[in-house]
Amino acid sequence: MIRETAALTKRELLRLGRNPQAIVTSLMLPILYLLLFGQGFNLANLGSIPPGVLAASLNGAPTYFSYFTAGMAGFVAVTATLFIGANVIFDKLFGILKRISSTPASALSIFGSRLIAGIIQPIGLAFLVLGLSLALGHLHLSGLTVTASLGVVGAVEILLAIVVLSVMFASLFLAIGFSIDQPQTYFAVVNAINLPVLLTSAALYPWGSMPHWLQSIASYNPVTLAVEVIRINLFAAAPPYYAYSAWVYLAGLVAWAAAMILIATILARRALGPRR
Repeated sequence: MIRETAALTKRELLRLGRNPQAIVTSLMLPILYLLLFGQGFNLANLGSIPPGVLAASLNGAPTYFSYFTAGMAGFVAVTATLFIGANVIFDKLFGILKRISSTPASALSIFGSRLIAGIIQPIGLAFLVLGLSLALGHLHLSGLTVTASLGVVGAVEILLAIVVLSVMFASLFLAIGFSIDQPQTYFAVVNAINLPVLLTSAALYPWGSMPHWLQSIASYNPVTLAVEVIRINLFAAAPPYYAYSAWVYLAGLVAWAAAMILIATILARRALGPRR
């Protein structure tokens, strides 16, 4: 099974490398958000918000842009996985998936190879957001301000948060892609999932500006859990802004991902089963 998965993963990566237009297009989204939304929406410029209130609203982040940058790292890790399932549908329409399913490769290998190849791009985009935000600060623009002494452990925690979040949503959207045959239906379903998940998270909204009911929902949102791991390590803001350490939030994120991968694997097996 390992050999089959490796071969299929190589095929998916080669297909991605041969489509530079898709790569450039995916890079434009985080760049535009950072240059337009992030630069334009700056709470500090309002002048009427006391520094203590602003810090509480931003969970210890020094500026809204810094708060927003951590949220954007989680945001792109989710949105970049949307097209993974769409590729499955187009492969079904063109008969490619049928030919792959007729080979000795198991359903688990087919699913796993697309998952491995699919998470590389969202992980890369998330770290692009962090790197570009740091660079903007040296260009006399709003940039990411890291107020913590980020060490190896912190860097590993941030990496794990982004990887687990990418794997979770890539698994979900892949399973939907295997279960649906029409692209229009697929995008309607994933948008019905994607937008509520992002808008009920703490990725973009200042935490202190949320009503209590939305804070309660956001506390259990997997995007929030991943973003809070990033913010704790970038801003050393665990107490008093966060009730738990980064590892507790990571554990919750891993539990979400494990449940989602299990559901996605079952759906993929059922979708690929009749073709075997």
